Amino acid sequence: MKFLDQARVFIRSGNGGAGAVSFRREKFIQFGGPDGGDGGKGGDVWVECVNGLNTLIDYRYQQHFKGKTGVHGMGKNRSGARGAEVVLKVPLGTQVLEEDNETLIADLTEIGQRVLIAKGGNGGFGNARFKSSTNQSPRRANPGEDGIEKAVWLRLKLIADAGLLGLPNAGKSSFLASVTAAKPKIADYPFTTIHPNLGVVRMDGRECVLADIPGLIEGAHEGAGIGVRFLGHVERCRVLLHLVDGTSENVVQDYKTVCDELIAYGGGLAEKTTYVVLNKIDAMSDEEIRERSAALREASGSDIMQMSGATGKGVDEVLRAVFSMIEQDRAREEAPEAEETDWSPVA
Repeated sequence: MKFLDQARVFIRSGNGGAGAVSFRREKFIQFGGPDGGDGGKGGDVWVECVNGLNTLIDYRYQQHFKGKTGVHGMGKNRSGARGAEVVLKVPLGTQVLEEDNETLIADLTEIGQRVLIAKGGNGGFGNARFKSSTNQSPRRANPGEDGIEKAVWLRLKLIADAGLLGLPNAGKSSFLASVTAAKPKIADYPFTTIHPNLGVVRMDGRECVLADIPGLIEGAHEGAGIGVRFLGHVERCRVLLHLVDGTSENVVQDYKTVCDELIAYGGGLAEKTTYVVLNKIDAMSDEEIRERSAALREASGSDIMQMSGATGKGVDEVLRAVFSMIEQDRAREEAPEAEETDWSPVA
């Protein structure tokens, strides 16, 4: 299945049905009076978060969705039926935005969550509604209201426990492939990964979801390289793993380039718990490992982990640190808030 994390769709809610102009006509009843029914309401357009989806690829092949028009009113005071609604089914973590691609309409973060994005037009009144003491036989009825027509954007932000960051060829896909059953494309050239990948890590009876996004370059927050929207996939992660290629000529500059992009993008990425990992230590000497770890420690102000995604050396230590932080974060979410108690000093 191909991955698609952004789609533009055109929606239109259904028009309301028209009210009817009708009069009661029965034998021996001379003045039957008006009996025109109301029109039915037009079909609404909804967005629903469902399980089992992880991409918006369905909306590449169908972009137009229209609710049905309400049924027109009929005689004998029969109201028209409602028009059929349309439901856009999307994966967990999808945002719905206005046509400007900035104004947020809805953020779907729970399975089963439904949001109305276009309300159907109301049905028109039949002539029975217009009967009065001064007008016993009205010959007017309302047409149904028009539905709402507009374009919206669907944007998927993956929900994962941990996210991988780094420059192109930092070894993110190799690390994901070594610790999960995911099979991302791996090669020795930049931008091998062109769409995010997800994998489930299982260790010591625990599991978490790990997200690998395409490599960042300078100016990524402005859309350079693969594009700014991939940074959105790590907004919801509890922990970030910043992989630095140990074989690079300037590991500090590589580290700062990614950090600058996180700060410029915003969204709280720069404040998230981040582990800095010196990767590809299998291709380095012990002296190079010590020197580059020390340089990164000075630049980041935190301890530096070391590993090789290719050989597996140091991977378990990195994963245990990630699991520990994820469990702490989950515990904070599940812990009930401390109840405030009134107290007064004893005289």
